[in-house]
Amino acid sequence: MDDGLLATYLNDHLAGATGGLELFRRATAAQRDTPAGRELERLTAQVAQDRESLRTIMSTLGVAERTYKVWAGWALEKAARFKPNGFLVQRSPLSDLVELEALVLGVTGKGAGFRALRAAALPALDDAELDRLIGRAEQQVEVLEDLRQAAAARALPPTP
Repeated sequence: MDDGLLATYLNDHLAGATGGLELFRRATAAQRDTPAGRELERLTAQVAQDRESLRTIMSTLGVAERTYKVWAGWALEKAARFKPNGFLVQRSPLSDLVELEALVLGVTGKGAGFRALRAAALPALDDAELDRLIGRAEQQVEVLEDLRQAAAARALPPTP
């Protein structure tokens, strides 16, 4: 395996994990006093742990973090907040739905990254740990999908 490709791949996932964690924090804060907020708070803690697991994997493989990519992931999440939503100073009723959809996509990508590492069968990596991370990502997607469907029902009521 080309070490340069592996470093690029892992750093791209780290950038995504950074942006994703920021989005989790934002969604959690926006829904703090709701049942969804409590669930998102639990998931946010797990996602932060998963990001640290990725950093550990990178360290184990001798892959240096490319700080500019991490900052780019953080900055892109912040910039995405400024998209027009038809509401000047408040959240759109669609905000929860759109954020949850983005979180589903991000966690699906995270799981795909861990599955790719598992398939690469890199001797330095612990297969059981990768399996745990893959399983946790799958559980996170299930929870997020339930939250997303509930948000869709609230944001997109049936028309008469």
